[in-house]
Amino acid sequence: MSINTPKKSPNRPARPHFDHRDRLILALYAQLRAERETREALEWAIENDAISPEVLQAMISDPVPVITSEDVAALERLLARDTNTRNIPHQPA
Repeated sequence: MSINTPKKSPNRPARPHFDHRDRLILALYAQLRAERETREALEWAIENDAISPEVLQAMISDPVPVITSEDVAALERLLARDTNTRNIPHQPA
C-alpha cells in the first residue's frame, strides 16, 4: 500500500494552509492597513491643499459603511458553522 503525496516544486515553496479564521484575520489586517493608508493620504492631501473643500464635503455627506449587514450575516453563518463542526463527535473511519 502506497500513499500518494504531492510533490513539492523546487522553484516554489509550499504554501501554508490557512483555515477560515486565519483568512479572516488576514483580511481584517489588510482592511485595517488600507484604512490607515487612506487616512494618511487624506491627511497629506488636506495639509498640502491638494483636495478641495467641495470634495471633502462630498466625502463627509456620503460615507461608505465600513461593514454592511451582509458582512455581519456572513460572519454569523461562518461562526455558526464553525461551532457546529466543533460539536460533532469524531467518528473513527
